[in-house]
Amino acid sequence: MRRRSRRNGRGGAERQQPPGAEAERYASLGWPVCPGAHLSRGALEPGRACSCDRVGCPAPGAHPASPAWQMQATVDNATIRQWWDESPSANAVLVTGRVFDVLEVRAVPGALALTKMARDSVDTGPVALLGDEQMHFYVSTRGAPMDEDEWWSCGLDCSPESATPTGEVRWHCRESYVLAPPSRFGAGQSVRWVRPPAGRPLPDAVRMLEYLADAIEGRR
Repeated sequence: MRRRSRRNGRGGAERQQPPGAEAERYASLGWPVCPGAHLSRGALEPGRACSCDRVGCPAPGAHPASPAWQMQATVDNATIRQWWDESPSANAVLVTGRVFDVLEVRAVPGALALTKMARDSVDTGPVALLGDEQMHFYVSTRGAPMDEDEWWSCGLDCSPESATPTGEVRWHCRESYVLAPPSRFGAGQSVRWVRPPAGRPLPDAVRMLEYLADAIEGRR
C-alpha cells in the first residue's frame, strides 16, 4: 500500500511519491492525466536525451509519450496504474482546458506575485516550479464551455508546439498540457510543488493574471 504524500511544513512543499503514484493522486482530484516521455538514462547516441524516437528532441521529457494524448488523458486509476506499470519512469502530463488552466511565467516575477498575494491575504491555488526558470499557476478554466460560441480566445494562449516561451505570460488552456511533479525534463531539471494542490481551490484566472502582470511590470 502506498503512503500518502506529507507536507514538510516549509512553504507548503511536500514529499513527492513516484510518478505513477502522483498521477493517481491527480486523477483523484478529477485532473485528466496521461503518461509523458522521460529523460533517457545513459543514452549512448548523441541527441537522444529523450525517451521518444525523435533525434535531437527539442524538449526532452517535456511532452506526452503519445501524439494521441488528448484522447488518452483520463482519471481512471486502473488505466493510469497500467500505464506506469509498463513505464515506471514516465513523466506525468496534465491536460489543461478541461478542469483547470495554467498561467506560466518566469520564476522571478512569479515569486514576487506570491509575496504580494501573501501580503493581501489572497489564496494562490496550486503553484508549481519548473527547474529554476518557470512557474505554473493553476487557475479556473475558461476552456470548456457548454456552448462553443461562449469560448473566448486570448493573445496569451499557447500551443504544445511552442517549445520556447513567447512573451512574459503563457496561458495553457484548450489543446495544451503541462508537466506535473515529480517530472524531470531538459538537462535534469525537476518539477515540484511550491503550493501543493490539496485543499487549494482554483482561483479566478483574470484576477491571478492581474497579480502576475503587476509583478512583471515591477509594481509592488
